[in-house]
Amino acid sequence: MKKTKKINSEKEAFEFGVDSRYKTNAEADTEALSLMKARLERMKYVTKDQVVKAKLIQLRLKMEDYLKQPVYDNQNHFARFLESYIDAIYSRRIDFAKDINVSPVYLSQIINNHRDPKEEFILKLMIHSEKAFKHIVVFHENIWFQVYFHEKICDTMNRQDVWRPKIEKEVKLTEPIG
Repeated sequence: MKKTKKINSEKEAFEFGVDSRYKTNAEADTEALSLMKARLERMKYVTKDQVVKAKLIQLRLKMEDYLKQPVYDNQNHFARFLESYIDAIYSRRIDFAKDINVSPVYLSQIINNHRDPKEEFILKLMIHSEKAFKHIVVFHENIWFQVYFHEKICDTMNRQDVWRPKIEKEVKLTEPIG
């Protein structure tokens, strides 16, 4: 009977992603601590350039993942991705604003969801990204537009209860079909 119990608990551990190599919690904690120490030791030798590259690759992957998902939340993903992009490369956002020739106030309004970006802003962002990602990883030139419009579509569909009743009153079908 105990043997069956052990098999079941190992099976449960496997199903829930629990590492069953450790006999006790203390053993698992010790191993986790030594792994963290090794990671911290390795991080001492990582250059700033490597960190920037890793952050940009991570951002690209997050953006691509976002575009694959039907998102129905009220978060401004474009602004969050923009913020991550700028903060990965620049220590001050004003420097990014200068590099793409926009005012720091305008940039701040976009990041803080007080203003939608104009097409020219996204075009500048597209070109800037091409240059930034050029020697790191392939970055599709249209991804900023895709993220922006994906968000707009999702927001519009998510707010149907707000706009649909009014709009439906204005729409008729005078020619029956079928």
